[in-house]
Amino acid sequence: MKAAALLAIIITLVLLASGCLGNEKDRQTQTTQFTPPTVDTSPSPQQTHSSGQLKIGSWAYWLQNASPEVIAESGFDLVVMDYSRDGSDETAYTREEIEEIKKAGVIPVAYISIGEAEDYRFYWNESWRENPPEWLGPENPEWKGNFAVKYWSDEWKRIVFAYLDRIIEQGFSGVYLDKIDEFEYWSDKGYDENWAAGEMINFIVEIANYTRSKAGENFLIIPQNGERLLEYDGRLLNVVSGWASEDVFYNGLEPSPWRDEKLPLLDGVVKAGKPVLVVDYVDDGTKNPENIARIRYFVKKARKRGYIPYAAKTDRELDELVVIPGIQP
Repeated sequence: MKAAALLAIIITLVLLASGCLGNEKDRQTQTTQFTPPTVDTSPSPQQTHSSGQLKIGSWAYWLQNASPEVIAESGFDLVVMDYSRDGSDETAYTREEIEEIKKAGVIPVAYISIGEAEDYRFYWNESWRENPPEWLGPENPEWKGNFAVKYWSDEWKRIVFAYLDRIIEQGFSGVYLDKIDEFEYWSDKGYDENWAAGEMINFIVEIANYTRSKAGENFLIIPQNGERLLEYDGRLLNVVSGWASEDVFYNGLEPSPWRDEKLPLLDGVVKAGKPVLVVDYVDDGTKNPENIARIRYFVKKARKRGYIPYAAKTDRELDELVVIPGIQP
């Protein structure tokens, strides 16, 4: 055997022993855990078709300790709920519980924050408090335990896609994307707003492509708030199944200061043939005439514009299903 050939064999054996030339399956196992697939962020006919399937007349918003049995008997067409009773993996709803909701004719949609990290979720690492990763920002002073994230970070996206896998496995019909308005937070911190908005739009499109590739083209994508994103890129309206917005007519018991900004953008979603879900926290829990009149006014104003209203309790806890005979659902 020639010396050069013998040397090549020896080098190959050394590399194999060190693991540098492991088989392809081994390399994939080591490098692709929780990594989202490469997705096409451009709109496609399939995306446009799948985003237009939601037809409902009522909805509800119940995040804390939601009861599948109560939801199934509620009469609402769609309910936004957490993937678990208290936000942790330990109390996650079973696939059988979600199926019971669907069998009752109610559409279960899972809440997920994609613009903030929450310290009670499965992905949270307590070491982050003292040694936060580069993508983790400061705590939200209005919501203890919620932290801003650089949502364009690959590490954060891997966390969100792992979260989405749990939701899909449970059998939810879609996702309700909160904190998409985080692009405004980062633009206030010195980032270019056009860039920050574009990164959030890209993220939402990636989420739509990923979930629909795994759960089917009719998987629902419903963002909450952040309506100004609709002004930046036409892709977004093509991809989403509808839009949700808080504090449209009221901010608590006072007129909403964001009304004039929100209405034209939400009207555009209605004109595109997609549902707009609005939630105002206007129910003070009493049965006095003033409270009922305020709720009726909110519902009337919303339906006049083609929106689907949900009157929630003024405490904003979203810890119960608010049923108001003759008004809701």
